[in-house]
Amino acid sequence: MPRRLRISTRSSALARWQAQRVASLLSVDTELVLVDTAGDRMADRPIHEIGGQGVFVKEVQAALLRGDADIAVHSAKDLPSGPSPDGLMLACVPERDEPWDALVGASLADLAPGATVATGSVRRRAQLGHARPDLVFVELRGNMATRLTKVPPGGAVVVALAALRRLGWTQQVAQVLDAAVMLPQVAQGALAVECRAGDEEAMALLAPLEDGAARRAVDAERAFLAELGSGCDLPVASLATIEGGDVSVAGLVASVDGTTVVRAADRGADGVAVGRRLARHLLDDRGVGALLHRQQG
Repeated sequence: MPRRLRISTRSSALARWQAQRVASLLSVDTELVLVDTAGDRMADRPIHEIGGQGVFVKEVQAALLRGDADIAVHSAKDLPSGPSPDGLMLACVPERDEPWDALVGASLADLAPGATVATGSVRRRAQLGHARPDLVFVELRGNMATRLTKVPPGGAVVVALAALRRLGWTQQVAQVLDAAVMLPQVAQGALAVECRAGDEEAMALLAPLEDGAARRAVDAERAFLAELGSGCDLPVASLATIEGGDVSVAGLVASVDGTTVVRAADRGADGVAVGRRLARHLLDDRGVGALLHRQQG
């Protein structure tokens, strides 16, 4: 292990904050290796049109695989739900921040009929559209500072509360959306730290950063998403919480237009098994499989 641990990360202010947060928890000197990703380069196009999950992580992972960095720090929600690429491993999930979404500009109750809401997320659009079918939605991309400049007149933008907290911008929040209105994205609010498989020194340095509760919750949510399948391009949401010795997992799949929203929950000691079982229940017993077939058709 070099005297200075090199951390691969995106170059946005939020990504740098996240990498520096991990650096502050480590017992060695660090430096950031800033990476430009496909998601950053194509900021004028909707995420679902340029590849969805993975567009913010592949180049960051590539720097690690090339040996240009020793670890990589991601927003856990940006990681594809499958295993890490060959040669990498998810070494730790540190403490998790609030998983909720937030409205900036106006609260849901204060949005007039027909008000405009900006969001680049089909998950957010579907759930808000289900709660308020009168709302008009427009696309939103860019870093957090850019997004906050794009609040429509009389409307709102939807962003992750954790991002605002990390950047010190919580004064911008008009409403925090609880699970009854908006179930979060899988692993929202959590960080994921990867290293090269077999790098014992890096794994030893990262082991103390692992938050057991956060890891159990994130693993359960990612298992839910993975079981739904890579072909599921419908709006999907999940939130796992630790209740005693059990993991309780709530899951949601919706139609893109929000007219259909299917929710369910399950719990058990093995969070990964619960997440998978919940996804199978939605697919096999609650009509999500047919919904997915119609969407693909």
